[in-house]
Amino acid sequence: MPRRARETKRKTSPDGKYQSVNLARFINKIMGRGKKSTAEGIVYGAMGIIEKELKKNPVDIFEQALKNVTPVIEVKPRRVGGATYQVPVDIKGDRRMALGMRWLVISARARKGKPMANRLAEELIDASRNQGTAIKKREDTHRMAEANKAFVHYRW
Repeated sequence: MPRRARETKRKTSPDGKYQSVNLARFINKIMGRGKKSTAEGIVYGAMGIIEKELKKNPVDIFEQALKNVTPVIEVKPRRVGGATYQVPVDIKGDRRMALGMRWLVISARARKGKPMANRLAEELIDASRNQGTAIKKREDTHRMAEANKAFVHYRW
């Protein structure tokens, strides 16, 4: 975080196959150790599986899953007079997307016994239907914020 100049946001160029910026960001989240072609293969493989299973546009399913998973509110620890409170705060747009994508990737990786493309496809389908581990993570986050709304006056 620079002291003088403002940080400039880099524009993410859309992915090659579906021309979607969110999908390009998701590919970058999947990517490990700079292996972008492997990440693209996993994501495009998952998109193919979704298209074959549901007979719908896979980008629409992905967008719906992302919309269902993105959180609106989260808790942040705030130290007041020796006690630490979990204070609910609203989440801005970019962080919302980042959290949603991260939760989708983590929950897809947590599934075992199948290739990553299959696991990712299953997680995206579940998330688009408001089911699955990533949705549970969002619900837990919202529930924790709801439980701690008494401390909202400590927001900064």
